[in-house]
Amino acid sequence: MLRRAWPSEGGLLKIVRPPTDHGSSQVKRRTSAASVAAAAAATAALLLSGCSSDNHPGAAAVVGGERISLASVQAQVEAVRAAQRAQPNGDQLLSGSGDLTRQTVNFLVYEEVLERAAADHGVRVSRRAVQEARDATEQSLGGAEALRQVALAPQSGLPVAGDEQIDRMLRSQLLYSGLAQRLGPAGDPQTAQQRLIEALTDTANEIGVDVNPRYGAWDAENITLAEADEPWLRAEEQAQAGGPVTLDG
Repeated sequence: MLRRAWPSEGGLLKIVRPPTDHGSSQVKRRTSAASVAAAAAATAALLLSGCSSDNHPGAAAVVGGERISLASVQAQVEAVRAAQRAQPNGDQLLSGSGDLTRQTVNFLVYEEVLERAAADHGVRVSRRAVQEARDATEQSLGGAEALRQVALAPQSGLPVAGDEQIDRMLRSQLLYSGLAQRLGPAGDPQTAQQRLIEALTDTANEIGVDVNPRYGAWDAENITLAEADEPWLRAEEQAQAGGPVTLDG
């Protein structure tokens, strides 16, 4: 199961220092006649499916009738990759976030479900609240640039790049915390957590979540994507991360 892109106790961005650079990794490519044949078969199946779900061409997912386009997912992933490459420990950041594309889809679907559940229960988060949360996080880390670097690290959860992505992550965490407080009795975080998960599950089932099968299937009970298992997807993610590419059948 993927690491969740939201806090278990409604906190802000996890404060984790970026890892130390241990040198560049060498990209190796290994193929064989059998593996190439398997990759070709997987690619053919992908082309026949139109690279997306039959019902929603060009979409990574559809949540409550709202499309999350493949282009928007790719743009966010590329922004993160570019920012990671620019860091002194870029190779380490890239290799540590090989499933970034699927994690990004996971968060974007979760974000839509959370926004709808929060609205249904009267929970609102203002721009001022997001800015205050950001100011507090920057202060605890030692400044805005330190926050941007921490946000790129896989250890912080879903790696994000740029002010807009960071603010969206903070907003989702504030919504999560606010919804937990609204649903649960004071002083009983366990009950609040359970009721929040139930609310998110009910919302996902009510509005409908349709995920492109290349990224897996939505698990409403656990509010996350069940991992896909296509060999070509693993190869694609390894290539994006700059790691060794093995096309296993």
